[in-house]
Amino acid sequence: MPGTKGPLRIGINALYLIPGGVGGTEIYLRGILNALAEIDPQNRYFVFTNLETDVGLVPKAPNFEHVPQRVRAVIRPARLLWEQTVLPLHAAGLKLDVLLNPGFTAPLFCACPQVTVFHDLQHKRHPEYFRWFDLPFWNFFLFWSAHVSRLLLADSEATAVDLRRFYRLPESRIRVVRLGVDEAFFSIGARRSPEPFLLTVSTLHPHKNLDGLLRAFAIFRRTHPQFRLVVCGIHGFFSGPLHALRESLGLAEAVEFPGWIPREDLHERYARAWAFIYPTLFEGFGLPVVEALAAGIPTACSAIEPVAGIAGQAALQFDPHDCGALVAAMTEITDNPETRARLAAAGPPRAAHFSWKATAEATLDTLREAAALR
Repeated sequence: MPGTKGPLRIGINALYLIPGGVGGTEIYLRGILNALAEIDPQNRYFVFTNLETDVGLVPKAPNFEHVPQRVRAVIRPARLLWEQTVLPLHAAGLKLDVLLNPGFTAPLFCACPQVTVFHDLQHKRHPEYFRWFDLPFWNFFLFWSAHVSRLLLADSEATAVDLRRFYRLPESRIRVVRLGVDEAFFSIGARRSPEPFLLTVSTLHPHKNLDGLLRAFAIFRRTHPQFRLVVCGIHGFFSGPLHALRESLGLAEAVEFPGWIPREDLHERYARAWAFIYPTLFEGFGLPVVEALAAGIPTACSAIEPVAGIAGQAALQFDPHDCGALVAAMTEITDNPETRARLAAAGPPRAAHFSWKATAEATLDTLREAAALR
């Protein structure tokens, strides 16, 4: 791999972050920043943040500098305009060697090489899940971000395949860097005290198949009336239909949508859940599954890639399009003590394959490579 001399000046474009409003990409950003601070005391980092960002995002390490920007991410057109105009000027003024864009979009004109993270290409695989007025932004900015970036990071091989397929990018420009899991999840198993509820951690969007989960849970409840379902995650634009479906199925008292909750509260949900179920129809990675495995919770997940490959034999897998298969999976991870014990034991060793340290090391290697190619 090409080398560069001396410490790099690395920019981190965190302008997209809306705390509690962007789902897994927030977990990714916080995880990668903290891990970079732990492994790399040499290079200098400049973290560009918006007006919504909390002060705790930027690591306290001496080689990390907070560069606040006067723009609000909740006003997407304003954020994109700022990203395309003001951010490149800051990058040039700071003489950055490379700019990391962790949230899909990049400045189309930038003086330094860029590395952009693509967590998935859902807008190409499933455009039907997007609102008509959002889709043009996704199509335009992600296409050009992919093409102006020197190198791209994909969360999984499935996303790398999509980048090659939809954007006709050469394999040489794509690096697959898997996500990690917070070490705090591995300590949950020792204090688990299961209660009769199934846990799902997911944004309330159509591709998460939560409507299918509700229908299956209504059938499951006929033989397990003591069980509840708790779905933690931001209230996406499918929230209204899901709440209406919950009412129509008579599950108002049995299904809870608490929204995005603090990580400490989420850890407690993992500690108390009887089992974890993840019925998604499409994923770029599937981080909640890794978290559940690390916590030692009996887990069932969709038999789709990349989730199936991530979970391996440590989770019970089912066809997410088959309501009967979903009900059977719920029943198995709830009722069968042998299955529950096997999955609980297999989870943490499997999750140990995914660490933020490894993610940070591979990301830093890619940043060095991109900087050397300028």
